[in-house]
Amino acid sequence: MSLNQGKKLSILAVCGMGLGSGVVLKMTIEKVLKELGISAIVNVSDVSSAKSQSADIVVTSPEFASSFSSSKEKLVLIKNYVDANEMKEKLQQALEELQK
Repeated sequence: MSLNQGKKLSILAVCGMGLGSGVVLKMTIEKVLKELGISAIVNVSDVSSAKSQSADIVVTSPEFASSFSSSKEKLVLIKNYVDANEMKEKLQQALEELQK
């Protein structure tokens, strides 16, 4: 799956410090994307740096949601970073909304 005009899907995995949990989040995203047959660029960032980065989808925990209240990116909130089923369900919903 690619976005309009041949642009590759961009996903930003955001955690508090951009380190351990962000990498775990990225790995879960990549696992789900592979299962879905979707190609995307997945980057990791901390909350404060993420505000200055652009992505089609931002994946983070509910505790950081307010940091993205005014952003144009599609926000996906994940409670359990290693739960591939939760990630798959919420990413699929976000991807469907991006297609509209």
